[in-house]
Amino acid sequence: MSAPRTTLFRHALRLHQAAPDAPLPWDGEPYPDDGPHRRHRPPAVRDRRLQGAEAARVLDRYFGDPAAPPSDLVDAFHAVDVPIHRNEHIAAAALRADRQRVRHTGRWLVRHSTDRCSATIGLALLATDPVEQDIPLIQTIGLLSDRFGSLAADALRRRSGGEEALLWLAQRVGGWGRVYVVQALCRRVTSVSRPWLLRHACDGDFLNGYFAGEVATAAHLHEAAGDPDDDLVDHTGLLLRTMADCEGMGMSLETYPPASAVLTAHAAHLARQSPAADRYRTAEIIAGCLEARAPERNGCTPGQRDRILRQYRDVLDRQDWRDVSRQ
Repeated sequence: MSAPRTTLFRHALRLHQAAPDAPLPWDGEPYPDDGPHRRHRPPAVRDRRLQGAEAARVLDRYFGDPAAPPSDLVDAFHAVDVPIHRNEHIAAAALRADRQRVRHTGRWLVRHSTDRCSATIGLALLATDPVEQDIPLIQTIGLLSDRFGSLAADALRRRSGGEEALLWLAQRVGGWGRVYVVQALCRRVTSVSRPWLLRHACDGDFLNGYFAGEVATAAHLHEAAGDPDDDLVDHTGLLLRTMADCEGMGMSLETYPPASAVLTAHAAHLARQSPAADRYRTAEIIAGCLEARAPERNGCTPGQRDRILRQYRDVLDRQDWRDVSRQ
């Protein structure tokens, strides 16, 4: 088949340069290999224990030939299932090979591959070898975050200096990519990442439900909830609103032990804030969940639920807040 002329890396870099501080439009889709990739989609592997095993065999054959160049792998995975998450079969194949050759192959495939499957393999190879100098390469391909975000987050998390790199990427990805990167940040929260997690982790996307509870727990939201900083209060409301309505995705208010304390603090801060449409909507959703469900479903006793609900209703019923809602 005729290969697309644009590499995945160059595609991501071009879109990033057009809007360097924002997520790529539509996560960079369609990718340059969209047509060929759709025509050559491999059958799914039903046994999860075998996912990645055939790709690992391709790598073993490649690394077994010392003269084989990385370009031999560009079209080698069209009929093979390539996992987009860390895979033990692929990691084991990398660890069986010469470290320097693994590093060289991974870099070449990420930078030069015109096929998403071989670029994914390249990133998986880099994720097994935590060299700091590869961070910009991983960040750039990670901007195509629906496909590459999980492996990019895993690769950055394992590197010295990876926390700052993850924060950079977190500010420039949405959708599933944001889920992967924020979850990676939650695994080891520090004084560098905690302020961002407490103020900016959620962007309002439905998929935030997968990590809102992780953020609240890992970043110790209950300790920060007394801070009247507007950005923190607004984001606390977004976290609570997401957890109130994310059943089946992630941690809900019912399973978040400090729920009543954080709800109380947020409602108190909200009463002192200026009315705004987003704040009204957040308070309306939280109040609706408190009202519609049994108290324990919102992490409260009956008395706590009634008191917190009154706090929210008092704000929502104020004339200046109602005016903002109507506008």
